[in-house]
Amino acid sequence: MAAEGRDLVGEARLVDTMVPRGARILDAGCGPGRVGGHLATLGHQVTGVDLDPELIAAAVADHPGPDWLVGDLAELSLPGPPFDAIVCAGNVMTFAAPDSRVEILRRFARHLAPSGRAAIGFGAGRGYPFDEFLADAAVAGLVPGLLLSTWDLRPLTPESDFLVALLRHA
Repeated sequence: MAAEGRDLVGEARLVDTMVPRGARILDAGCGPGRVGGHLATLGHQVTGVDLDPELIAAAVADHPGPDWLVGDLAELSLPGPPFDAIVCAGNVMTFAAPDSRVEILRRFARHLAPSGRAAIGFGAGRGYPFDEFLADAAVAGLVPGLLLSTWDLRPLTPESDFLVALLRHA
């Protein structure tokens, strides 16, 4: 993707604008650490969690510094102070079992600082309609602060095929 000239850090750039330097950030469903690794190079304290131990091993190898942990987002229970931001990119929410989605969002709410925000992005047509996601977020105690159609701040429209929801505590 990098060779094709694609923007590989757009998610990280957006999250970086939401927090002060040195913020605590959770990269939920971090995969091989692309987003969280970039946020760490910008001076943030990053914790990445992913279910796949091979992806966590790749994150550790490619992006030393952040805390990379194997874990299930539906069982998320991390020590320490709450996070200033949570980023959940890469269609993670659409890969989660439907019966675990509200619990994942509840766990995000529990780990989010009172003034923090969660940036969650995924594409349409992946079995999780945007309105259903927003209803689940409300059940979990999170409400939209801003809804976008891309990580580069384009507004959400009825024709949008991607959602980036910046959520805050209700």
